[in-house]
Amino acid sequence: MLVEVEVQSLGMDQSTKSPVVVLREKDGDRVLPIWIGAAEASAIAMHMAGVAFPRPLTHDLIVSLLDAMSVGLERVEIPRVDEGTYHAELVLRRGDETLRVDARPSDSIAVALRTRSAIFAADDLLRRLDLDVDESEQGMPAPPDLVSEVDLTSGGVDAPPVEDLESYLRKLDPEDFGRFTP
Repeated sequence: MLVEVEVQSLGMDQSTKSPVVVLREKDGDRVLPIWIGAAEASAIAMHMAGVAFPRPLTHDLIVSLLDAMSVGLERVEIPRVDEGTYHAELVLRRGDETLRVDARPSDSIAVALRTRSAIFAADDLLRRLDLDVDESEQGMPAPPDLVSEVDLTSGGVDAPPVEDLESYLRKLDPEDFGRFTP
């Protein structure tokens, strides 16, 4: 069974120093933390903060391609995890035809946010747990005033104000993201 979820927060796992997106059950208090890459975390954060760019970034390009081909994103499904890797599918609609495309959850979430599409996760992936998520250095400087901690034992979530995140992202120099070295 699939359960609708929404992006609750985005931060850094202090133990692994990896970005993590926390999905929360839409009508409940269970969560699904998914560790993601820095580029995908940036794409999700920039969209959530309303940061617009003059040219399309990768996930914006995907949305433009779908629109140009008259294909709509019906929903994103995160049905399983295999050996520590979460799997997702983009459920697309073209006329009366339904198409399913295998994708990473992080990319799927970034596209779903841009199209305002629903995100669903398998019921058995959702759980109640303690999760300490905080902003820290991971390929870019940590904004000192943006701390996102998720304390699910008390049911409370303290996420950074969107205005602060947007301001921080606008001030970033592309050099802050580091260089890709294969």
